[in-house]
Amino acid sequence: MNRLEAYRHFYAELVTTSAGAAKNERLKHAFASTPRERFIGIGPWKVFARGNYVETPTDDPAFLYQDVVVALAPERRINNGEPSLHAISLAALNVKQGEKVLHVGAGTGYYTALLARLTGETGTVVAYEVEHDLAQNAIRNLSDLSNVTVQERSGSEAPLPACDAIYVNAGATAPLDVWLDALQLNGRLLFPLTPADGPGGMPGAGGMILVTRTGTDHFDA
Repeated sequence: MNRLEAYRHFYAELVTTSAGAAKNERLKHAFASTPRERFIGIGPWKVFARGNYVETPTDDPAFLYQDVVVALAPERRINNGEPSLHAISLAALNVKQGEKVLHVGAGTGYYTALLARLTGETGTVVAYEVEHDLAQNAIRNLSDLSNVTVQERSGSEAPLPACDAIYVNAGATAPLDVWLDALQLNGRLLFPLTPADGPGGMPGAGGMILVTRTGTDHFDA
């Protein structure tokens, strides 16, 4: 095992254990086999900490293989999210091999790549990213994954293809009809449910909600 592989295996153990998913071998493998540095850009990097950014002293990828939030576009406060939070979310979403998955708010594609590894070569992932520079980076970063398609547009507007799972990385005050309509029977939607009355009129802090389609017109949450 080389140095980078050692970093990634430690990181996979760290974030899945932190998420209470240490026995989820498929999720652990997805984290261990996905090179985070490919999706973050050239270091040194800015790590988010209590509302501020702290710059790493060098471009050693070891700084990325920790449970840290790393800036993608710090001037816009756009980050590559906290790995353990995503591990909790992905464990709850429980993507199975061969499923059709939608990823809304793909950023530069890191968590899209994890979804692609979870659904495998027999499944598909359609990723949506509205920010032009992030979407173009995601297209490049994911070009070697034949089961992934990136669309530079909002994933909150129709049309969306029928799917088994939707993973949303942008806050919403309610599950959107377009998401619910896309779910097939037993399909799951996971998104951050946020109140509309946060500071400055922005969405406030909320929680993750998992919605499952249990019938033609019935959903459990």
